Amino acid sequence: MSAATRKKERLYQILLSPVISEKSTTVADRHGQVVFRVLKNASKDEIREAVETLFEVKVKQVRVANVRGKAKQFGRIPGMQSAWKKAYVSLQDGHDIDFVEMAGA
Repeated sequence: MSAATRKKERLYQILLSPVISEKSTTVADRHGQVVFRVLKNASKDEIREAVETLFEVKVKQVRVANVRGKAKQFGRIPGMQSAWKKAYVSLQDGHDIDFVEMAGA
């Protein structure tokens, strides 16, 4: 397997899912940003390249945040939710990602 093939496969694995919440919707409306759940070891450059490749848009800026796992009670058993990483991706003017249209709804 060549290095180029491995790199392309990695780009398809970096973005895990979009984050759909009240905060992410507000950020999208006000600042033209999209929020994604990404791999913990993904770099900003990899996230930028993955978004530009998969959605055919131009990325202006990428900001990442490590979300700490919460302590939860599972019945009588205490536990922890897993920590994860999210990326705030700013798109250049004129570019947009519409997840509703992509889902075919």
